[in-house]
Amino acid sequence: MKQAKKTSGIKHALIAMSVSIALAGCAGTSTENQGASQIAAENMAQQAEAAKIQDLTENYFNESMAMNPVYSTFLGETKYNDQFDEPITEAAFAKRLAFEKKYLAAVNKIDPSKLSGQDLLSYEVFKRDLDVNIRGFELPEHLMPISQFGGMHSYFPMLGSGSSAQPFNTAQDYRNFMKRSVGFSAYMDSVITIMQEGIKRGVVHPKPIVEKLIPQLSVHVVDDVTESVFYGPVAALENNDNISETEKAKIKSEYIAVIKQVIIPAYEKVSNFVKGEYLDNARDTVGLSALPNGKKWYEYRIETNTTLPLTAEEIHQYGKQEVARILSEMHTVKETVGFEGDLAAFFEFLRTDDQFYFDSKQDIIDGYTEVKEKINARLPKLFEVFPKADYVVKPVEAFREESEAGASYMPPSPDGSRPGIFYINTRDLKGQPKFSLETLSIHEAAPGHHFQIAIQQEVESLPKFRKFGGYTVFSEGWALYAESLGKELGLFTDPYMWYGRLSDEQLRAMRLVVDTGLHAFGWSREQAIAYMLENSSMAESDVVAEVERYISIGGQALAYKIGQRHIRMLRNKAAKALGDDFDIRKFHTEVLIDGALPMPILEAKIDRWIEKQKS
Repeated sequence: MKQAKKTSGIKHALIAMSVSIALAGCAGTSTENQGASQIAAENMAQQAEAAKIQDLTENYFNESMAMNPVYSTFLGETKYNDQFDEPITEAAFAKRLAFEKKYLAAVNKIDPSKLSGQDLLSYEVFKRDLDVNIRGFELPEHLMPISQFGGMHSYFPMLGSGSSAQPFNTAQDYRNFMKRSVGFSAYMDSVITIMQEGIKRGVVHPKPIVEKLIPQLSVHVVDDVTESVFYGPVAALENNDNISETEKAKIKSEYIAVIKQVIIPAYEKVSNFVKGEYLDNARDTVGLSALPNGKKWYEYRIETNTTLPLTAEEIHQYGKQEVARILSEMHTVKETVGFEGDLAAFFEFLRTDDQFYFDSKQDIIDGYTEVKEKINARLPKLFEVFPKADYVVKPVEAFREESEAGASYMPPSPDGSRPGIFYINTRDLKGQPKFSLETLSIHEAAPGHHFQIAIQQEVESLPKFRKFGGYTVFSEGWALYAESLGKELGLFTDPYMWYGRLSDEQLRAMRLVVDTGLHAFGWSREQAIAYMLENSSMAESDVVAEVERYISIGGQALAYKIGQRHIRMLRNKAAKALGDDFDIRKFHTEVLIDGALPMPILEAKIDRWIEKQKS
């Protein structure tokens, strides 16, 4: 890091010297030459300011990776593969706040009027993010570091399974993970301590969330080490040609000892705490508004997840309007297929009739793989830029499927060595209806998440903090917007497939109502479940999982529909402004090519693009 700063200083000194030389050479020249020299000086000043923001964001990213070694591994950075994140303490909390403030002070010294293109976008994004991050430290988010929907307790076994981002190719790779495991144990000790502090301050999870967290911890407390997900790399040793037989025996012995003496005890300790002391103190309320400073907390969640100045009331009412609109379209589908009965009966028919469900787990994977080829062939109609990386369809691993969503996406490795992964949870066959094939594939893969994230990673001009950063409102808003392109791609010709599209959009519309209901308007868990069952054909088990997700990570579910609405608004604005000159493929390129952006910054960028297209 010191070397990076030194290089940055030399760069700035050389630029300043060039400016001085250019100005000195102007003495005694004509007015015309003086004008040219002034332009040259201005260009030099702009280059100097651009260098500042480039260096600043690069240094921020590098320091962030060192402070977050687990995340670093998921991004494909191998430098910190033997390290774990620092234990959660008030001192560590203060250290991270000081880190953010240091960079905000530095970015405030940059003159944005001298920036353009990527540098201006980086400045706008960086300054905005730092400001939002710093305000977040006023809220006690760190007192609830794990839940059923995320935390190191669930990320660590992904790495330790041997089938994710942590490499297990060499003897050193195995040693790296053994050392990392010691750090994991220390981190989980701090999880207990900080959650005990949460109990003292009245900042705890609701009981339903805690009850779902317990099995995620206890599943790793096993008597037979071969039944542990962490045994995967040991089992893989047998077919590893990079390690000698002598070394294999040594690694196997040491690795099993780490699983038995470090990893399992760490999970056992946290599991006992959560199902004992923490569950006893878990709250009966479910909304953020019930917590100390809860109203402000939820307002912050709205801001961070939508990047827009919206109120809970605005979002709640918009959600209700959309739910009513989509119900009307569902009624039209019911009439089209000739179903006799009301909409509630139609929903029950779709939930229960075997014709809408697969016979086996493999049939689900095969179905999505087939749809992948169908969609890929049609994408050139609406897109001119495509990701180099491919994606594959895989079932969710057994150790995750109990609490994992119905579908999810994992980006390709930045170096292209691993494709993107479209995960399907095949645990419950009734949770994967056939009529969701097209819309879910569009959303999670192409042209949804896979397109957006893979392209972002592959754009060489993006600074790393943007290449590997993101905004839920952009990524999920884009994926839901992508679903709306289905008919333009010649999909959804079957009325049930179109119903699948409506069903998915209805889920996102209901989220606006339910999330705000839970966290701003005092809704109960049962009230939220009843609302979703009444307005959709979703299975009750899926509805319960959805509602508990909104309870656990309030605000996140708002991003989908709000992002879709904003991107669609920008498309309509561009089409109206450009008329016959509007090219949908170029618009999509403009939205995606600079990576994920907060909605106001994306809007300003599209406005500049519209003006450029006019000229």
